[in-house]
Amino acid sequence: MSVSTDSIVTKEDLADFIDSLRVDFLANSEEWENVTIDRFLEAMAAWVRSMENYYRNTGREPIQSPSWSVFADMLSAAKIYE
Repeated sequence: MSVSTDSIVTKEDLADFIDSLRVDFLANSEEWENVTIDRFLEAMAAWVRSMENYYRNTGREPIQSPSWSVFADMLSAAKIYE
């Protein structure tokens, strides 16, 4: 999956991104760390709790008001976050 979450600015962009996650999972589930919904949601919650570190480590400001792009970051991280 090669969609940059920074390019997601509308709800339609986010819906397309979610569709691409689904397609990626169906085609490449062996590359996903969290292959069940409970593990995926657990990873998503853990990532949200520590997301300030991700943004700091990537040279970006911590999020004050989430955007569609930030929500896509959450979904994308849940794919692989441990």
